[in-house]
Amino acid sequence: MSVSIHNVDHLPWWRRPIPLLFLMAAGMPIAFSTWSALLNNFVIEVAQFDGADIGLLHTIREIPGFLAVAVIYLLIFMREQTLAWVSLLLLGAATAVTAYFPQMAGIMTITLLSSIGFHYYETINQSLQLQWIEKAKAPETLGWMMGAASAATLVAYVGIVLTWDAFNLTYSFVYMVAGCTTAGIALFCWLAFPRFEGPTVQRKEMVLRKRYWLYYALQFMAGARRQIFVVFAGFMMVERFGYSVDDLTLLYTVNLVLNMIAAPLIGKAVSRFGERRSLLFEYAGLVLVFLAYGGIYAFGWGVVVAAVLYVLDHLFFALKLALKTYFQKIADPADIAPTAAVAFTINHIAAVFLPVLLGVMWLWSPMWVFVLAALMALTSFGLALLIPRDPIPGRETIFQRNVTVPV
Repeated sequence: MSVSIHNVDHLPWWRRPIPLLFLMAAGMPIAFSTWSALLNNFVIEVAQFDGADIGLLHTIREIPGFLAVAVIYLLIFMREQTLAWVSLLLLGAATAVTAYFPQMAGIMTITLLSSIGFHYYETINQSLQLQWIEKAKAPETLGWMMGAASAATLVAYVGIVLTWDAFNLTYSFVYMVAGCTTAGIALFCWLAFPRFEGPTVQRKEMVLRKRYWLYYALQFMAGARRQIFVVFAGFMMVERFGYSVDDLTLLYTVNLVLNMIAAPLIGKAVSRFGERRSLLFEYAGLVLVFLAYGGIYAFGWGVVVAAVLYVLDHLFFALKLALKTYFQKIADPADIAPTAAVAFTINHIAAVFLPVLLGVMWLWSPMWVFVLAALMALTSFGLALLIPRDPIPGRETIFQRNVTVPV
């Protein structure tokens, strides 16, 4: 059954578009965050990975993100909603069987499959959010969705902390439970919700527009910077400070509790102060955090400093929703789906080669890996200065004064 996004009042509240977005937002991180929480311990303890190996693994994991532009062509054959559910199902299924392939080749293959599910889901999810949520309500609604995702992940992490040692759990059991839960949520969404028709028919071809250049540049820098944190921050906690599974999961749990509280507030802050100020604050904070990460190796700072930085890092990254709403404000409504795919590809250009190169650098000097991340955050800060206070089509940067939308 197909229902217009503007004609959903006859549906029960829980079968409407926004609850669907919330449910999917909660379902995805159950598998993905559990996979991430156990990954560093799993590959070190079971597969004896070193820094170069983990860099290679994350390079493989990011290939589907680099190829996210293929989503545009998949949309010729299926609806965005359907592709979101299929991708979520693939993520769950691949996560469920992760521990059954403990050798490098197996880990790489399963990681690639789960990554296809994750990245294609995230591409479509971003598109649906920007199409279905009103501009005026977008920052706060996205903040609440981030909070819902954190709450769902918190349940999984608390379960790991409380039961890992108490019941002598195995990687295979935890991965299976998390993956099957996400897959079950995907199937429920498929069966319980109607197919919603967005307000604007989306283009089914690649869209690259000159007036979006600043958004593309910010996406590229965000992807490069994020890889350093995703790949090496958690790895540092295990390799340098000997964090166990429950230690690392407890740290993740602290992050989640703070994000549950902070995400809705961050959404309100973006709505009040605008995308320009919000992104400048994020990037300035990340410069300091990454420099402090480097200080751990330069000055021998201890585990408490590392844990505090890890938490601050997550809080600053929550401001990334401002980049979504910046694009929503400047976009042609028909460009949202194809540009979401193009942006994901741009975001992952550096991700394909950066982890493996920095994995080699890590063996030489971990400090310089984080110094490089600080320089990337500083570059993002410079780019964010070009965002106007009130971006609209035709005024995408501070250099434009007109409001005529170029094609």
